[in-house]
Amino acid sequence: MVLIYLCQLELHDSLYYATREIGRLYETEPVIHNYALCYALGLVDSEVYSTTVTEEDSYRYFCPEQVPKYEAHLTPLNQQGIYVTPARAVKHSAILNTWKYANNNYHVEMEKTQKNIPSFGRAKEIVPESQFELFIISQKQLKLPKWIRLGKWMSKAELTIQEVTKIELKTGDFSFPYPLNPLDMMFTHQVVSYDVVNMPPVSLIQNVTIRQGQYYEFDNPNKTEKLRLPAKMQYRFKA
Repeated sequence: MVLIYLCQLELHDSLYYATREIGRLYETEPVIHNYALCYALGLVDSEVYSTTVTEEDSYRYFCPEQVPKYEAHLTPLNQQGIYVTPARAVKHSAILNTWKYANNNYHVEMEKTQKNIPSFGRAKEIVPESQFELFIISQKQLKLPKWIRLGKWMSKAELTIQEVTKIELKTGDFSFPYPLNPLDMMFTHQVVSYDVVNMPPVSLIQNVTIRQGQYYEFDNPNKTEKLRLPAKMQYRFKA
């Protein structure tokens, strides 16, 4: 049995993360990576969904080193048949904030200095009340939180869930407008065309056209036409 959830996120705080850095400008793309969503939704490091993450690997209360462990944390979701797609903005606006800071070498390296040279940067953030959409594919019923935290500022967002009905598994040519993680579906689908969304840790693709691939077809609750979501997606990582 396959369950598909259409999830909507509405921001209640400004959302910031550095999708790209252009000089002193740090820009937030209106796309949320599926790795980040897995952590925010509580699917990683949880007794309910993952029993393979050890206490030493826990990011819940303390992170002893700034080294991502995506493969160790997300592979258990494959074993449970849970997959989260990246999220795209369906309604959003951005705001540009300027911040300043001073030289703090004397704090970091205990260096003597007679200078206090201020510097600045600009952060482009997604404003509150912006809305995102994503899909969750699961082999079992999931209990997801109503409120989650996202981005560098741990911004608050409200999660609304709709369970999709009348799901059909089909094979053929199809297109999918939402963003996708190419590592998770390139080995099971022949991708003909796409647009690239450059962002770390893995650039995403959107407006994807796929030839002779398996997909789930279902009614889009928010639109009249049916939606075709690629099937057999799993978390995969570079060798």
